[in-house]
Amino acid sequence: MSDEPKSAYEIALEKLKRQDRERGVKSPAPLTRKQKSAIAEIRARYDARMAEREILYRSERANTAPDDEAREKMEEEYARERRRLEEKRDREIAAVREGRGSKGGS
Repeated sequence: MSDEPKSAYEIALEKLKRQDRERGVKSPAPLTRKQKSAIAEIRARYDARMAEREILYRSERANTAPDDEAREKMEEEYARERRRLEEKRDREIAAVREGRGSKGGS
């Protein structure tokens, strides 16, 4: 065993394996480097898209007249769009974790 400190991923994986052993459940296989890379790419892509949406939302909000109803509608639309993007990101990550890969694209 090396003297290098463990990553947060390694620590969490050990904790999950220990919990699974205690429950008598088979642990999932650890992520491969390819899976980790694909997940990082997906997260980066969606983080960029969400940041872009945040910038557009703030710009639109700043340019909107102080109409409470219009502002509320805009905030609801932004929240729906954000949830949609987060759900899509999470589905792509789950597919990679399950070994199905990512359909990619935006």
